[in-house]
Amino acid sequence: MITLYYSPGACSLAPHIVLEWIGQPYDAVRVAFGDPDYLEINPAGAVPALDTGEGWTLTQAGAILAYLAGRFPQARLAGGDSLREKAEIDRWSHFLTGDLHPAYYPFFMPTRYTTTIGPEAVKSTKDAAVRLVRRKYDLLDAHLAGRAFMVGDARTYVDAYAFPMERWSAYALPDGLAAWPNIRAHHDRLAEDEAVKRVLAAEAL
Repeated sequence: MITLYYSPGACSLAPHIVLEWIGQPYDAVRVAFGDPDYLEINPAGAVPALDTGEGWTLTQAGAILAYLAGRFPQARLAGGDSLREKAEIDRWSHFLTGDLHPAYYPFFMPTRYTTTIGPEAVKSTKDAAVRLVRRKYDLLDAHLAGRAFMVGDARTYVDAYAFPMERWSAYALPDGLAAWPNIRAHHDRLAEDEAVKRVLAAEAL
């Protein structure tokens, strides 16, 4: 059986949602950062990790999402079949992995991004992160104008991938998503999905 290792509210929320959308049996195991047992599964210590149930384990959220969509094509979470449609899925998956997600790192882990000790350095680092997140949200909001989903006319795994990062705005930004109505609408649409509600309840979010 597939087993997902997750931490509540982290980017592992995305494959958790996708597993619910797929509708096949799976286990979800909550792990703590630095847990020695989890380090045996993923030496990097990050979530998510996915035991595929086939004798091997996959890490990295974007890779896990693409794998699940490919393994369960009946769920139709990989977008269309044309070269352009596949490229658009890759484009936005890479944007979330390489641009939006890392923009949050200095906010949640500011001491990793400054060699200066003290509250002023932490505040400065977090403020810089917020500015960067805002710039990435500007790009995402413009993309979502007139769209219900990230790519195409139906949900795909990149919608699930965007959702946890959209949720992080409540912690990082004073007004949350108020300045980005298209992102807010996307977030709220997903939040009303019954499978998403089940995952949020399971992760006690």
